[in-house]
Amino acid sequence: MKLRWRSVGLHALLFVGALLAASPLLWMVSASLMRSGEANTSPPPLLPHHPSLEHYRALFLSQNMGRYFANSLIIALGGTILAVLITGMAGYAFAKLRFRGSKAIFRALLAGMVIPGQVAMLPMFILLREMGLINTLFGAMIPVLAPIYGIFLVRQYALSIPDDLLDAARLDGASEFRVFRSIVLPSLGPVLATLGVFTFLSAWNDFMWPLIVLSDDARYNLPVALANLAGEHVQDVELMMAGAVVTVVPVFIAFLFLQRYYIQGIMAGSVKG
Repeated sequence: MKLRWRSVGLHALLFVGALLAASPLLWMVSASLMRSGEANTSPPPLLPHHPSLEHYRALFLSQNMGRYFANSLIIALGGTILAVLITGMAGYAFAKLRFRGSKAIFRALLAGMVIPGQVAMLPMFILLREMGLINTLFGAMIPVLAPIYGIFLVRQYALSIPDDLLDAARLDGASEFRVFRSIVLPSLGPVLATLGVFTFLSAWNDFMWPLIVLSDDARYNLPVALANLAGEHVQDVELMMAGAVVTVVPVFIAFLFLQRYYIQGIMAGSVKG
């Protein structure tokens, strides 16, 4: 009986902790459903007196939020797909293919992990300007396409693939691309799913790089558009909260669907190598 009460107390404590952690998000959703000016009262109400979707309608009908949402989706999904392919091939190459300078290149990449990303922004901007990619959605994807931590994560996981399996496929006449597509890629599924979640979150929430590289407001992603909107509607808390909900919900849904692969990939990557 004593053990049961202890378990109940522990669960109650965890529930209160989770409620406190989630309370800002819950109030954000609640405020987005309030009438204009209701959230500015003192003290602010916890729940809307008359729930309304007027701010969501205003976002999509008069603030062009649908275009910004589509831009974010293109940048995040396109960047995720390309990042999974590029880092998957790079990680596999460093783990299983033998070529001159592979260890030195990999060590140089690991050393690059200690350099803050902000340091590379100016040279990257100049490079993209010379390539004509400034103010394009593809230019906004560039920083997430080949993250060093992703290459390291995939390499550590790919080390567990048996060499005999790869050699048997080569002896049967399979090309290196066929070996990668038919054997390596399915084996890397959990870690690539993990990498996909990380990359999607990073690309979806990125504010600094899109703010630098995108000059036309028709190409803004959601974080940049929301910051721009906040400057024009600083007193309209309910509208800002509705914009924040639109920004957060896709990430939350993606995490719910992929959390199994996310946790599996994290655990596998931590013990292999």
